[in-house]
Amino acid sequence: MAQFLTEDEVRDADKFALGFNEKEKGIQQGTGQITTFNQLGIKGVSDKPDGWYIPDNKNAVAILLETKNSNEDIGTKKIVDEIKKNCQILMNAGYKKVVGILHNGYKSAGFFNNEPIDIPNEIQPKKFYIDLVNEQGIPTQKIYDVTRSINNNLHVNFGVKNLYHRMIFTACALVAQRYGARLESLKDRDFSMLHGQILSTINKSLEDSKQQNMKLHILEDVYQKIEMNYTENQKAINDFIDDVCTISDCVNSNEWRGEDVMGIFFNEFNRYKKKSEAGQVFTPEHITSFMYRLIGVTQNDYLGDFTCGSGAFLVKGMSNMMREAGGYDTNKSKEIRKGHLFGIEFDKEIYALACANMLIHKDGKTNLDQNDMRTDSACEWIKSKPITKVLMNPPYENKYGCMTIVENVLDSVKAGTDCAFILPDKKLEKASKTQIKRILENHTLTKIIKLPEPLFFGVGVTTSIFVFKTGQPQNGQEIFGCYIEDDGLETVKNEGRQDIKHKWKAIEDYWIDSIGKLRDPKHNTTQWINPNEHLSYQMPEKPFEISEKDFKKTAMDYICFKNGIDTKEFGEKLLNAALYGSEVTSDNTGVNIKIGGGSND
Repeated sequence: MAQFLTEDEVRDADKFALGFNEKEKGIQQGTGQITTFNQLGIKGVSDKPDGWYIPDNKNAVAILLETKNSNEDIGTKKIVDEIKKNCQILMNAGYKKVVGILHNGYKSAGFFNNEPIDIPNEIQPKKFYIDLVNEQGIPTQKIYDVTRSINNNLHVNFGVKNLYHRMIFTACALVAQRYGARLESLKDRDFSMLHGQILSTINKSLEDSKQQNMKLHILEDVYQKIEMNYTENQKAINDFIDDVCTISDCVNSNEWRGEDVMGIFFNEFNRYKKKSEAGQVFTPEHITSFMYRLIGVTQNDYLGDFTCGSGAFLVKGMSNMMREAGGYDTNKSKEIRKGHLFGIEFDKEIYALACANMLIHKDGKTNLDQNDMRTDSACEWIKSKPITKVLMNPPYENKYGCMTIVENVLDSVKAGTDCAFILPDKKLEKASKTQIKRILENHTLTKIIKLPEPLFFGVGVTTSIFVFKTGQPQNGQEIFGCYIEDDGLETVKNEGRQDIKHKWKAIEDYWIDSIGKLRDPKHNTTQWINPNEHLSYQMPEKPFEISEKDFKKTAMDYICFKNGIDTKEFGEKLLNAALYGSEVTSDNTGVNIKIGGGSND
């Protein structure tokens, strides 16, 4: 049982954890119970914060602390309103960036300008919160532009026709730059120098990890098989180096928030080809974030993706876990990178990209296996790992064993594991009845969330997220269903669907809250699905409507049918009468129509 902490004990500990005991020029900071905002320079305000970090510069980040004893629930409206009131006082005084922190010794809640933000439960140094709200994320548009330049350069000037080879060569160059290759020093040098430096740096970066995972050599093997048709264009070499260094600077900055640069690569390099030869459909980044929250992944989970593709779920998971753990340099984050992320990928070239992706994005490649999820060996590999959550977007086609993969994963992880799969809407209903019966006898399908139909536009498939709880039979338990009709993204020419109007964050928050409460008050898409009747979200039938025109047409068709009239032939005669003034007659009905120059009988 956790030790009880008084409010004074929490506040005193937080003072030193935040660094509010320090003296800094141009900053008022400290903790207490008797200091008013009026004394801190906010004239006429007698409210008293528990802790404060208030710069003279109102454009800088200000921080306010509100502490409670460890038995108090910091999620109650009264307590939340208290910190929000104090933050509003600073905002009314002209402060542009105000962070509010609630803490009871064990749990924290964070606010930025009175909007909730994710923060670790353990109090961090104040710099963490300042950096958190100053970060805007990496400039994805810039990376799109530079990636397009790289793609065209490798394709046209180097003659690399294989699009995956273009991606792998670029990814390996980014890995090398991240691990100290200093590619900028190789400008105006022979291509062989660039090629050799990339390979040498990759070898060194993988040296220690190979002792734990010998399959990491695949990254080097695939890299060495890439062939250039032409390597004498010095400007092309220099441009490639400049572009790689530009992307590397973005990814390695403190502003990286889990954006999957490899996902941007796939959007650009795969612009006219949405699937790979192995049937992968690559997961949009905003959906990886949504699914992470959907099944409640935390820094203490062991996350698996066993058709991991380029590693989008694992990269997002690693980023979110490290952020929750207090940042990249904490001991917990080192533990996460080394032992909390597990992936399997069948295709060797895609496996190489997954390894490179993890290396580019702060590491975490040690537990990636090149294997086939349809085999016993992959199942045994999973059983040997402490997996607690699964996020997957497996290949959809039957020829790649979609439902075999799903069943193998469910059977291989421990009972009680939450597993979320993106699958075509009707996949479970079209699968083998014997297989589905077997799955539902051993596991529970708890939720079906239908995703926006344009999500995989161009692939020709509409999808849903299917959430299972393993080791518990369905036993007729109804399935919660809902429909996220709109994700707020818009199609940008040649760059896929993007959140250009920044709508997704609010949409994601709404759906996470609604699904957690098993209701959808805004859109009314909630339904409870009987597993004995359906295993998909049921789109509501459009109400039956008939127009006067439809009624007349149906009535005329019926009259023609009763009188043995060929409606097609009759229609042609009627058209001729209208156009050329000829007569329309029918012996069966006595119809006699003459159009043009006279009366109609």
